Amino acid sequence: MKEYTEKELMQKAEAYCAAAERCPSDVEGKLKGWGAAAEVGARIMAHLLEERYLDTVRFCRFFVRDKYRFNHWGRMKIIQALRMKRLSEKEIETGLEEIDPEEYDGILKNLLEKKAKEVKAASGYERNAKLLRFAAGRGFTMDEIMKHLTLAETDEHME
Repeated sequence: MKEYTEKELMQKAEAYCAAAERCPSDVEGKLKGWGAAAEVGARIMAHLLEERYLDTVRFCRFFVRDKYRFNHWGRMKIIQALRMKRLSEKEIETGLEEIDPEEYDGILKNLLEKKAKEVKAASGYERNAKLLRFAAGRGFTMDEIMKHLTLAETDEHME
């Protein structure tokens, strides 16, 4: 493995952060992988934060927006993913403000409608249970899911 100077590590880290929004834990992992010593890594992290290559609130906002719009994740799954990246509850809350309630609701409704056409079930109850598990697995809360699940809605898709 190649040994990098502090300057080279700094440049690699800057390029890594410039390519896409990153969270501090991802960058710390990269620095360790590149063989940076702890004190060198700390100096580089301080530089990246100071020069705004890294911004946890900005990262949270982009992460939340991408995950609910493109991956169709619910709040719970997004929160869990951000916690795993060791971000603070305050940063996570700020990121969640990016969720447009109408768009978010529409995404869940479309997901459920699409899935309802694919689900095979013997009764409306069974279909609802399958749809509920599907949406919960995507990170939507029970209240959000129940708002869209009605027995009448699912009976029209029965085989």
